[in-house]
Amino acid sequence: MEFQRRYGRRKKSNPKRGIVLVLLLFLVIILWLYADSILEQIFN
Repeated sequence: MEFQRRYGRRKKSNPKRGIVLVLLLFLVIILWLYADSILEQIFN
């Protein structure tokens, strides 16, 4: 019962955290991809 209760609580909190992590990873990937062009523009 205790395990099920803890697992249920984690289920409720996981989706929000998962969405936030996905958005952060998406932003990091975008910044990483655009970093090359941004650096080229600065140095050129």
